[in-house]
Amino acid sequence: MSFGQSNMEGYAKIEPQDITAVDDRFQVLATVDCPEIGRSKGNWYTAVPPLCRCNTGLTPVDYFGRTLIANLPKNIKVGVINVAVGGCKIELFDVNKTSEYVATAPDWMKGILKQYNDNPYQRLVEMAKIAQKKV
Repeated sequence: MSFGQSNMEGYAKIEPQDITAVDDRFQVLATVDCPEIGRSKGNWYTAVPPLCRCNTGLTPVDYFGRTLIANLPKNIKVGVINVAVGGCKIELFDVNKTSEYVATAPDWMKGILKQYNDNPYQRLVEMAKIAQKKV
């Protein structure tokens, strides 16, 4: 699982070399619906960026996962779950502070939070439960 702020959300621009030759053993569990890239929340896909949400960028997880796969036996898969909100404070992912944080979030963040049903922490937990079924 990966969660966090701007870097984990994916600020870096996705370039052509970032979307080619991604080993299908490296998988991402979609955490939001992204019909424009053919992904539905709660389903596994080859980890072609973006890994966070429909219009985010390249994350550290992109090449971390690729490096793992390149150095693991061919029968091993790596799956990632990425829930991140650029510009948030880490309190957004504190189960005891999420509601308070969302209630006072800046207007520009509200659309992002809505994609996670106003609870990124809970979405992370929900997706982790789905991922456990795959193991």
